[in-house]
Amino acid sequence: MSEPYVKKLSTILLDSVTDKDPLVQEQVCSALCALGESQPEETLSACEEHLRQHEKLAHPYRTMVLRAMETIVSNHISELGKDVTRAIILLASSEMTKVKDLVSDWQQAASSVLVAVGKRFVGMVMEEMLGKFQPGVLPHCFVVQTLANLSVFNVFGMVPFLTSVLSTMLPMLGMAKHDSMRVVFCCALQRFSESTLEYLANLDQAPDPTVRKDTFASDISSAYDTLFHHWLQSREAKLRLAVVEALGPMSHLLPSEKLEEQLPKLLPGVLALYKKHAETSHVSKSLGQILEAAVSVGSRTLEVQLDSLLAALHAQICVPVETSSPLVTSNQKEVLRCFTVLACCSPERLLAFLLPKLDTSNERTRVGTLQVLRHIINSAAAQMEVKKPFILSSMRLPLLDPNSKVKRAVVQVISAMAHHGYLEQPGGEAMLEYIVQQCALPPEAQHQKPSGEEEPPADSVRDISVSTLYLVSTTVDRMSDVLWPHLLQFLTPVRFTGALTPLCRSLVHLAQKRQEAAAEAPLIQYDANVTLPSPYAIATRLLTVSSSPYLGGGRGAASLCLLNVLHRDIHPSLGQRWATTIALLLEHLEEHTAKTLSQKEWEEKLLVFLRDSLAVVSDNTWICQLSLEMCKQLPCYNGTPQEKNFLYKCVGTTLGAASSKDVVRKLLQELLETARYQEEAEREGLACCFGICAISHLDDTLAQLEDFVRSDVFRKSIGIFNIFKDRSDNDVDRVKGTLILCYGHVAAQAPRELVLARAESDILRNMFQCFSTKVLGIKVETKDPGLQLCLVQSMCMVCQAICSSAQAGSFHFTRKAELVAQMMDFIKAEPPDSLRTPIRKKAMLACTHLVSLEPELEEQVQSDIIHSCLHSIMAVPPEPEGEGGPQEFLYLDTMHTLEDLLRSILRRNMTPQGLQLMVEHLSPWIKSPRGYERVRALGLSACLLQFFLEHLHVSALVPFHNLGLLVGLFSPRCADLWPATRQEAVSCVYSLLYLQLGYEGFSRDYRDDVAERLLTLKDGLVHPDPAILFHACHSIAQIIAKRLPPDQLINLLLTLFESLGDPDKNCSRAATVMINCLLKERGSMLLEKVPEIMSVLRSRLQETREEHVLQSAQHSVYVLASQHCVAVVTSLLGSPLPFDSHTCSLWRALAVEPGLSAQVLGLLLEKMSRDVPFKESRAFLLSSAPDRVATLLPLAATCALHEVMSAPASGPAVTELYPQLFAGLLLRVSCTVGVQLPRNLQAKERRAGSSALASRTLDPCSTAVDALRAVLLRGGSEDVVQRVELEGGWELLSTSAGHEDGVARLASAMAKFAGPRLPLVMKALLGAQSSVYEAQRVTSTAFLAELLTSNVVNDLMLLESLLDNLAARQKDPCASVRRLVLRGLANLASGSPDKEKMEFRSVSIRLFGHLNKACHGACEDVFLEQVVGGLVPLLLHLRDPQASVAAACRFALRMCGPNLECEELADVFQKHLQDGRGLHFGEFLNAACKHLMCYFPDLLGRLVSTSLFYFKSSWEDVRAAAPMLTGFLVLHVEPQQQSQVDLEQLTAALQLLLKDPAPKVRVKAAETLGRLVKFA
Repeated sequence: MSEPYVKKLSTILLDSVTDKDPLVQEQVCSALCALGESQPEETLSACEEHLRQHEKLAHPYRTMVLRAMETIVSNHISELGKDVTRAIILLASSEMTKVKDLVSDWQQAASSVLVAVGKRFVGMVMEEMLGKFQPGVLPHCFVVQTLANLSVFNVFGMVPFLTSVLSTMLPMLGMAKHDSMRVVFCCALQRFSESTLEYLANLDQAPDPTVRKDTFASDISSAYDTLFHHWLQSREAKLRLAVVEALGPMSHLLPSEKLEEQLPKLLPGVLALYKKHAETSHVSKSLGQILEAAVSVGSRTLEVQLDSLLAALHAQICVPVETSSPLVTSNQKEVLRCFTVLACCSPERLLAFLLPKLDTSNERTRVGTLQVLRHIINSAAAQMEVKKPFILSSMRLPLLDPNSKVKRAVVQVISAMAHHGYLEQPGGEAMLEYIVQQCALPPEAQHQKPSGEEEPPADSVRDISVSTLYLVSTTVDRMSDVLWPHLLQFLTPVRFTGALTPLCRSLVHLAQKRQEAAAEAPLIQYDANVTLPSPYAIATRLLTVSSSPYLGGGRGAASLCLLNVLHRDIHPSLGQRWATTIALLLEHLEEHTAKTLSQKEWEEKLLVFLRDSLAVVSDNTWICQLSLEMCKQLPCYNGTPQEKNFLYKCVGTTLGAASSKDVVRKLLQELLETARYQEEAEREGLACCFGICAISHLDDTLAQLEDFVRSDVFRKSIGIFNIFKDRSDNDVDRVKGTLILCYGHVAAQAPRELVLARAESDILRNMFQCFSTKVLGIKVETKDPGLQLCLVQSMCMVCQAICSSAQAGSFHFTRKAELVAQMMDFIKAEPPDSLRTPIRKKAMLACTHLVSLEPELEEQVQSDIIHSCLHSIMAVPPEPEGEGGPQEFLYLDTMHTLEDLLRSILRRNMTPQGLQLMVEHLSPWIKSPRGYERVRALGLSACLLQFFLEHLHVSALVPFHNLGLLVGLFSPRCADLWPATRQEAVSCVYSLLYLQLGYEGFSRDYRDDVAERLLTLKDGLVHPDPAILFHACHSIAQIIAKRLPPDQLINLLLTLFESLGDPDKNCSRAATVMINCLLKERGSMLLEKVPEIMSVLRSRLQETREEHVLQSAQHSVYVLASQHCVAVVTSLLGSPLPFDSHTCSLWRALAVEPGLSAQVLGLLLEKMSRDVPFKESRAFLLSSAPDRVATLLPLAATCALHEVMSAPASGPAVTELYPQLFAGLLLRVSCTVGVQLPRNLQAKERRAGSSALASRTLDPCSTAVDALRAVLLRGGSEDVVQRVELEGGWELLSTSAGHEDGVARLASAMAKFAGPRLPLVMKALLGAQSSVYEAQRVTSTAFLAELLTSNVVNDLMLLESLLDNLAARQKDPCASVRRLVLRGLANLASGSPDKEKMEFRSVSIRLFGHLNKACHGACEDVFLEQVVGGLVPLLLHLRDPQASVAAACRFALRMCGPNLECEELADVFQKHLQDGRGLHFGEFLNAACKHLMCYFPDLLGRLVSTSLFYFKSSWEDVRAAAPMLTGFLVLHVEPQQQSQVDLEQLTAALQLLLKDPAPKVRVKAAETLGRLVKFA
């Protein structure tokens, strides 16, 4: 069955090769190749038959089939039988020669098939080809090309045919008239010659070892005549190149006499092509082959042609090489090969030509010549051996050339020379020095580029020199004696500094090699090498450069390694110690990088190493010699200040170890005389030198300094040293500053017990003598900032030395106040808005040390110090973002110094009062509108509080009386706009809470769980989200509330109330959050403080217009009222009438929570109803009726009721108290009709009215009416309000004449719109029927009487009780009441489809996924069957165009995966099908099918048949997925499962899909067809 089936698959695919889509075409060819991998013969036969039967198939499609055939043949040539092979050969031959015209792709594909077959069946292919290669007939060009390619791919099989091919081909050369055909013949002759030469070179493996070169001589000679004498003259460049490429290998096959005869013509002919062609690599390659052929036959003619050859080849090598052009590079490679040939046969002539070229100044000529010279040194070493002196002498001028390209070429030549013994000759030293010079080039140096040409960067010259030096040192054994010890003389000269790292590494290798050869012998023989540096010079140099260990590619480690190797030559005693100490230094360097290494720490380690080495040597003469050498080398480092500074320290260290005082004094004097005082680093280095020396020689150092101070150096006109003549003031100040620094370093370094006695008498006296001068007997202090800085810096060192002395406690510093005043003057003189020098930092540091000394400073002086120092640094603006350079570091150092100073002052008064003093100074900065000032102030505060806490000693339980004030100051800053400020504020609060615990008697190591929570909140304050910030502030307030003593609560609250006006709104809001939290947590104990708190709140509200402050105050009142409702209501009622807007807002705040608002409304209702509503008074003695004047408390309560109920939140409470409120306010209206305001309020009302500021009238009746309306509106009776409004009832209610009508209209509206409310309203009003106030009885009767007009009283069964009540009022003493009762009785007498489909699909699929949860026990097998049946639809609909359906399929597969009981498959579903994750469908499907077929191979037929159904899906993505699924199933199933699949049906379906309109579907169908070969 397999053959017909494979043929069928192949036929289906071949029919689809004409598809218009390139991707489909490519997939069809891939599928054919896949078939060929399994069944090559059948597939090839199908392809052959298809092309044979479809003669009219266009050539692009034929080409694709032929390429597929070539792939199959190449991969399976060993499996093909002769019958199939013969058919393929005939087909390919026919395809290749079917048309005479050139159709390159098609014919090339056919030719490639023949060549692939010819690798095994060369005889059969040659039989076919020779049939189309007949004498006298010009063959098809691809026949010739096929023969040529065959000769390359099957040399041993093809060469025996060549004599026959050549004999047939030679006559054809004359027949070829077209250049394209001639090119093909040239290529064939080239390939034939190359394969012949390969055959002859491997005769031991050849099938016919009798073949000889002369077998082909005659034919090649004839071909040569045609090519050289006729075709080479063609105007067609392509033909000329083809000819010259062929002549190269052909020349080896020419008879020797013919070659000798032709050389005079051949060589000029080839050379002439250099001028005709831009791409000359083929010419050079052929020329090299011709030269090799000429040399191999011992040609004498070559000598005659040598000059022209050399000139032409040299011109080629001097062409600038484009590194990106492989053709030019290839040409130069071939040209150098030609030079090698010439060097072997004529070395003298070659050098006579080359060496003079080195003297030219032309860059290209010199570089090219050097390239040739390097090449022949390497490739013709034997011939160049006797020419070494001449070659070395010729390098004189190139060594002086500054051009980078020339330098690189010279280095490469020297490298070649080193490998071949040149540098051992006289003149080799100059080559070595040149290499070292190039190693010393700075990596960044670049020379100018002449005339726009590109040059290699200078570091490429350096890099190649470094690698050359190391390679020569380590790999060329013969160079060992040349390089050692000669390289040592390059260590000390400054110009070779850049080469130190490679020099040291090479020297280490060379020294170690010599030590291995002779372990005990000294490495350096100074007697035989007088030019070498001394051991002292080597030690000084290597130690000094090690101070910058990562410069120059790591010269620190390299120098130390060399020191270690040379230990015996430096001093015999150092070996054992250095083996340990240098290893530790190297280990330290390995642990760090240039960025992480501390320069100060590293220099200290080196100085310790030096000090230790000097102690080991313990030889005064040797130490003095070393110190002299160090002083001698100081000028060498003028260009590297850091290294010179370090060398000064080394001098001080060495002098300190010297026992000869005369040498010490003399060298110190020389240092003072020769120092370059204009260089800051040198001044510092000199001072360090004196300080280190003073450790061992304090008296001598001070004496030498004093001698120098007393000299005439400070006089401008004359001085005892020539170096100081004609100095300007600035120069003299620098000398003074250096001497002051020297005194400071001496004080800092010398033994403390000796310094204390000399501090005031010698050191400080001489320092101030240098700082100030006398003019006409008056002391004048310098204004030079550099000199001031030196004085301040030295003052710091002196004070620090005194403080660190063991006797500092008993030391009485008589000049303390004077020095503090001097430092303060320096600080105050600094600009407060900038920080450019470290003067104030050093001055503060000096004050820090001075403060701790006796006698103690006065309080005013201490206060002045704090104030001046804060103003000096706090206001300095920060550096712009991202420019944190030296200024930023200086500022940070200054701030740290300020912290130390404040701590030092605080240490003198470690009490709450002392702490309060510090905070008072910092308070303005804490509240500053500038963020950076707040950050600094909070940072200082946190530092001081932490210090106070760490040093707290409580001898008795005492109160921390200012805790509340301090917490109130810092806590709002926890929400500062600046994150750093927020964190520092938390730290302050944290410290304060622990201070309180300390004052309460807790031990210092006690940890409080509540306070510790602050640390967890601190990290969250970095977040900028206000909601998160204020939540954190609330948590902080809770912590404070739990730990604050009760007596501090009111102080804290009052301080926080002040923070409500903070310019930083975040802090203001934080204060509100904290106030409300504290009130909530601890408000229960504030009953007595309620009036005070309410008063402060009202005053704060009057001072600010910020909305958040108002909201906070409202919340505070609410929180306070929820704990002390009566007190708050009473306090608010005491507010002046009319209530201002802030008081009104506070009333409305009480409506926030229904329970509280109900309580407040009840209290107000009680106060309104219980007190007398008015008082009667006569305005005039003779007036007829007394005036009624409203009493204040009921009036205020009425206003308050209106304000509370105007808040929407009061709705629930109003609803709850609706009857009482309605009745109470209606009765209040009745009592206030015609009632006047008290006189004082009348005046206020008039003023407010005239200024148009009154928001509402204070009229008692109108106020009550407004409150009544508010009850109705808030209680849900809006319709009542509107109806009464329409009928003008509200205006009537407020007038004496219309009051009863107004009440009646209100009652009517209530009956109509608020019937369910009436029972309780009636009950409340019935109580007023017995009121002592006539007006209330009238109003209540009027309301009840009007109700009788409505049927609502019947509906609510109120009639009976209402009549009883009215009847009882018939005897009321008031006529109006009786009238209204009668009126009431009279009133009684007058009595979409697609979307739905999609949603349905999505929901049903998800439901299927959920079913697995419900299917357990007996139904599991049933559900498993459903899962298997739904697997294909779910997999394919992952490509559903509706995203919701695809997502539902993902869900269902994840849910149902475990039911299949295949863990690997379930894992695939879980891994690939997560929601929100991109799905690589092919990768997923491949993995799923792999596990399906591994664990469930029996499902193959069912899965494939189900997927067939989806081949006809209306969605192209699903149609494409269906064959894809089938293909992966077939890919992973075992072939024996074939019986499950109806191959006929599947193949027909896939064939149909190959005609699908969607290219992606056709691609997948073709891919799957290729996989079906598994079942063949």
